[in-house]
Amino acid sequence: MLFAIGLFHNSVLGQSDASSTTQQQMEDALKQLEIESGYQFMYLSDWLEDEEVGEHSESGSLATKLDALLSSSTLTYYILESEKRVFILRNSIIYDELPEHFFGIPGDSLIQQAPAPSLSRSAPIFYSDEMRISTREYPIERIGKADANDNRSEFRLTGRVFNTRNGQAIPDLALRTPQGNLLDVTDEQGRYSFTLAPGYHKIFASAMGIRKMEREVFMYNDGSLDLAMEEDIQQLEEVVVQAEAERNVEAAVTGGQQIVTEESKNIPIVLGERDILQVAKALPGISSAGEGATGLNIRGGKTDQNLVLLDDAVIYNPTHFFGIFQALNPFTTQGVEIYKGSIPVEFGGRLSSVLDIRSKNGSVDGIKGEGSIGPVTANLALELPVKQDTASLIVGARGAYADWILRALDEESLNNSEASFFDGIAKYHHRINESSEIRSTAYFSRDEFSITSDSLYNYSNALFSFRWDHPISEKTNAALFMGYSDYRFGIDFDNESNGDFALDYGIDETQLKYKLQTKVDPRHTLTYGMNAKYYGVNPGSIEPLNSQSNIAPFEIEKEQALEAALYIGDLFEISDKWLLDVGARYTFFGAMGSNTQRMYADASPKNESTVIGETTYGSGEFLETYGGPELRLSARYLIDDDLSVKASVNSAYQFIHTLTNNTTASPIDTWKLSDLNIKPQKGYQASLGFYKNLNDNAIEISLEGYYKRMDDVLDFKTGADLLLNEFVETEVLQGEGKAYGVEFLFKKNIGDLNGWLAYTYSRSFYKFDSEFAEERVNNGEFFPSNFDKPHDVSLILNYKFTRRYSISANFVYQTGRPVTYPVGTFRFNNADFVVFSDRNEFRIPDYYRLDLGVNIEGNHRKNKLAHSFWTISVYNVLGRNNPYSVFFVTDNGEIKALQSSIFSIPVPSITYNFKF
Repeated sequence: MLFAIGLFHNSVLGQSDASSTTQQQMEDALKQLEIESGYQFMYLSDWLEDEEVGEHSESGSLATKLDALLSSSTLTYYILESEKRVFILRNSIIYDELPEHFFGIPGDSLIQQAPAPSLSRSAPIFYSDEMRISTREYPIERIGKADANDNRSEFRLTGRVFNTRNGQAIPDLALRTPQGNLLDVTDEQGRYSFTLAPGYHKIFASAMGIRKMEREVFMYNDGSLDLAMEEDIQQLEEVVVQAEAERNVEAAVTGGQQIVTEESKNIPIVLGERDILQVAKALPGISSAGEGATGLNIRGGKTDQNLVLLDDAVIYNPTHFFGIFQALNPFTTQGVEIYKGSIPVEFGGRLSSVLDIRSKNGSVDGIKGEGSIGPVTANLALELPVKQDTASLIVGARGAYADWILRALDEESLNNSEASFFDGIAKYHHRINESSEIRSTAYFSRDEFSITSDSLYNYSNALFSFRWDHPISEKTNAALFMGYSDYRFGIDFDNESNGDFALDYGIDETQLKYKLQTKVDPRHTLTYGMNAKYYGVNPGSIEPLNSQSNIAPFEIEKEQALEAALYIGDLFEISDKWLLDVGARYTFFGAMGSNTQRMYADASPKNESTVIGETTYGSGEFLETYGGPELRLSARYLIDDDLSVKASVNSAYQFIHTLTNNTTASPIDTWKLSDLNIKPQKGYQASLGFYKNLNDNAIEISLEGYYKRMDDVLDFKTGADLLLNEFVETEVLQGEGKAYGVEFLFKKNIGDLNGWLAYTYSRSFYKFDSEFAEERVNNGEFFPSNFDKPHDVSLILNYKFTRRYSISANFVYQTGRPVTYPVGTFRFNNADFVVFSDRNEFRIPDYYRLDLGVNIEGNHRKNKLAHSFWTISVYNVLGRNNPYSVFFVTDNGEIKALQSSIFSIPVPSITYNFKF
């Protein structure tokens, strides 16, 4: 224990703060006790602020009464009997005599700096840490309440780190000692926990995009300290992948990528829209089947194998207009965390990846807004404080007005076409106290498009989520989540015939999750919990649009299912070199009635001729159950401070599938639950990679390889009819898949020239083998998937001339995707027939594209009403006629190949952005 002379004032001279109720209550209680005891009480009134008053003891000694009164506070006391005085202190203890080794504790810098005070036997010694440093940005924080009977050599410091602008938690923030030793990294709720020796310490806090902070603490006992940190505007303006550079080397995560919305600010994107999903495609291992394709293909997986979450709730189709635009407001979206290698143990239900999208919290200290106006879209977001420094609301709305473009084209067939969409989001955030908060999000989007005058297609997403983050104990934090998601599409067909109809499809899910995280000790962090969800699927219905239609109403039986999981994981720091993240899940799935299921003969193909009966299941009755354990294991070994090697092994179940017979995903693909005749998919993936940082984390390099195996993946039979088919199991196949690849990323984070180069070599194959010809594809051999693209190169560059002017470039090259071609014809019974190649035997031409953009910032005067930003870009500068698909027509008995493209000419755009 360290000592110095302290300064106290008589209670009569102390300043009273009438605005603090607890301060006044404590001062009143001390004055009352002063009168009752006849002792003179000495303290500073400012020390009583925010101190909770304990119990009032009617009997007992003065010490007993003080113990009760100060039991709930950080205040201590010393009774000087010889002078009938009581000294009230903060945190510290007064000693009657010097502790052992007072003048010589090894390594104690304070003893070397502070001269020993002159002492008399009648005068106690007071410690006051205010004497250490005369000037500082923040005062020294006293942590805990000293206890003379507590001989521990370490005390625990916990707390939460949040953004001063919006109260949002800051995850992945590093806390270090002055020597650079890592104390802890904040979790997704911004919480930290570590131990320090008693006495004085300096702590340094830093994160990408956050202004660095230095704090001083004096540890008297266990305690907490919350840190309110400011954004670093200069860092936020860098157009780079904003993931914490140190995570590239230090985290036990393979295949992880982090994108914040600010990254897409300067990247030239079609029609000037900011789009984090388009940015994601420029990263290794992530692609799509082509322009106009809905969804992402990640590490050789199908689009339905990605779990896409918006504020913890599932969003089934996060795109507008066939994938050309994201269905996320860029001004309300904070960013996305992508897991494509080692998937955290809390996530399940998909084989390939998790895209965890987070929306922003609104401002708690004033009204703020941001918006944009482009050639086909307009966008606006408002941040509204509900309660100063405590609660906020952020709302966003976005819409498209593309009809004028279609009608302006010199194409008569498009004169009556429509193409429009909108989306809206609202999020409420409330900090209940320093360690507890609630967040609630509501979202809706809708698309309508019609390329012909008689058909109108529409699809929509809706979701609601509620999350409550709260502490259970000093070491355990919890998060309770409830959510609802809904996706549906429809087709309205109306022409002069009698075949007018309205077709509808829908899927919804209701979800409950409870996650806990316990910091067992500095080397062990446990994550455990449960989640459950209920699925409801309307597989399809059709109704006549009017009384003249001859379409008969028809509806397929509704599907229902329950999915649940228990999980536990341990992030274990074995040593300074080794970090292990090991976890396990047990997943259960039950398909439920009421429903009727066909029974097919064993060892026979599923078709009309092999049906042997039907079984009807009552409401809530399980017609089939599946499940089993899932493994999550990843490890990191630090070869050097800026070089590491990582490995991971994962397994997963997927109980929900998309049904399509298109070569690419589309909005009218239907989702199908596993049941008696369709098994769940199973996947296994192993990854190994090397990760290197250069020039003080200014440059990140990674090289990672993976191998993935999939069982019971779905594909369609040749000529399958999937829409409105109540026995769809007769039209699909289940087989095995495999994917493997190598991913390279070179990323420059800072400087006038920044950006990244990504290269992926990957292969993706499927195999459907059976003893029956109708259930066999390509003679039972592996064949390339529709999205197999061996070579994929992306180059993103941004050069900043000044703070206001910059140019950007985006170059993409991809191997052409596989297609099936007709290879001959034959004539039978006076009819011509086409002979096709093996499935996906050929490829369309390779894809490449160059985009350029000029970015002009408005001036940065602080007193402006709003700050502006212009983006002028040209998409597909080279005018490359990249084929989206190849199809074949017969013209006068001759088969001709035709090519369709989405953007075959340069597409210029200009977008005005503003912020206030």
